[in-house]
Amino acid sequence: MIPLSILDLAPVCEGSSPQQAFANMLELAQHADRWGYHRYWLAEHHNMPGIASAATSVLIGHVAGGTTRIRVGSGGVMLPNHSPLQVAEQFGTLASLYPDRIDLGLGRAPGTDHATARALRRYFDSADQFPQDVNELLHYFEPVQPGQAVQAVPGGGIPVPVWLLGSSLFSARLAAAIGLPFAFASHFAPDAMDEALALYRRDFRPSERLQAPYAMLALNVVASDSQAESKRLFTSQQQAFVNLRRGTPGRIPAPLDDIETFWEPHEKAGVERALACSIVGDAAQVAEGLKAFAERHRPDEMMVAANIYDPAARLRSFELAMQSWQGVGTA
Repeated sequence: MIPLSILDLAPVCEGSSPQQAFANMLELAQHADRWGYHRYWLAEHHNMPGIASAATSVLIGHVAGGTTRIRVGSGGVMLPNHSPLQVAEQFGTLASLYPDRIDLGLGRAPGTDHATARALRRYFDSADQFPQDVNELLHYFEPVQPGQAVQAVPGGGIPVPVWLLGSSLFSARLAAAIGLPFAFASHFAPDAMDEALALYRRDFRPSERLQAPYAMLALNVVASDSQAESKRLFTSQQQAFVNLRRGTPGRIPAPLDDIETFWEPHEKAGVERALACSIVGDAAQVAEGLKAFAERHRPDEMMVAANIYDPAARLRSFELAMQSWQGVGTA
């Protein structure tokens, strides 16, 4: 059966705090560890009041320390914001603390706006150096050579799995060229998904790190005991997306009984296009949706996300998602 994983942004809800978001994050990860999820990834974002995962490597260590089996990693670290050496040191440290459980997913976007990119002391044009930065980072994980002037300590000789992430053809092409696993951000930017997946598989070149292409696709899954309740829960994510497009990002809002009162027609169309890879319903509908998505796209792995306002409902949604997928496998 195709592995199922979780993407988390450590969402901060209205009326809550980052401290509570971290408690919710760890609780979800511990449940996911028991439920059978394969990975638990956290994503780097900056200057966004509703996302508390800016210090991604710190949270990865916290989650890995609070779980026992599940792989923990970044989905991803935005490499233009960092020096490759520092990333290698951070993830070499994590992999030394939690052997064979740490993943390093790399993104090319800065994960923020121009002003915040300047505050990070890195710039948007550094994304043009992404292929070189990736190769430099991979070099630091290789066994240290005699006379090597700069090495990652720890990091050198530690086999940290490195992924490339993307929402366009660029990272798909690069992942294929250097033989790395590839994850596509279809949960918020699905337009190029099919083309990127086909390109990656067609052009993949085996490497010492990976002998055959391995692709993961992300999608939103909101599950509850009824379709009506799941649709209501999903309105929190829909509102957050509209608020971001309006230039007024905030904390994750409470769900609405009638989302039509919130958005304009063009905003609705934009959200429906961006969140097209979403499954919203009861357990049976989620099972059918996951099965259809897997059969159509044939990913090697799927990663599910859900920005749900109520922590208990969020837990229940991820529990139902895994139960539904396991039911598909059993059938």
